Amino acid sequence: MTSTRTDLLRALHQPGDPLILPNVWDVGSATIVAEAGYPALATASASIAAMLGYDDHEGAPVDEMLDIAAKIIRAVDVPVTVDAEAGYGLPPAELVERLTAIGAAGFNIEELDHRAGSLLDVDTQAARIAALRAASRDLVINARVDLFLVGSPSVEEVAERARRYLEAGADCVFPMLAPSEDVIGELVQAIPGPVNVTCLPGMNLSRLAALGVARVSFGPMTYLAALDALKAMSNRILSAQDPYGT
Repeated sequence: MTSTRTDLLRALHQPGDPLILPNVWDVGSATIVAEAGYPALATASASIAAMLGYDDHEGAPVDEMLDIAAKIIRAVDVPVTVDAEAGYGLPPAELVERLTAIGAAGFNIEELDHRAGSLLDVDTQAARIAALRAASRDLVINARVDLFLVGSPSVEEVAERARRYLEAGADCVFPMLAPSEDVIGELVQAIPGPVNVTCLPGMNLSRLAALGVARVSFGPMTYLAALDALKAMSNRILSAQDPYGT
């Protein structure tokens, strides 16, 4: 079953007809998104960590993070790609083994070293991706490029890292928080493989598709939208207004 879901997840990455992934954080959110008709799901580590009461960036214990991912995977009948952050310090073979054991179809891997508080050099990260690929011929590896998180890189700097990670065995690359549609268009042209992006406020899904992206996700923004809805209802209740806003 896992292999079938993995094959489906990989096939859904179509430049120009992107896989759309409203990120989920628990069984309830996963069920809602799956029942809406999305063909695959993606977890958001920031949302799961916040739900569990921890900081983002590997502040939550790996066992708790993977336990939530496992519950999500068991609850739905579509492929789930897991946000594995920077790998939680696990050796590549162990990370792949644990993701495979819970039924993940794929995973994100960051190039940040959260313990050192810095970006890994490209050679180190490429070698790690190669080791992850060697440990699993099946799981869809989504290699994040995190340069936009630490500075204002050129398109070529981002594209060079992306190319190295594709050569090392990543299935697709994720220039995290690419800041504009114009930059995304340049990245798609410069990277010889599926490009995944975050749909930031002000971006348009049809435009991103036309630019040739293969996957679009929303990170913690779905979780924050759910909290906003709860906050609004809580305020209505407290002020003795109609709780349902009708």
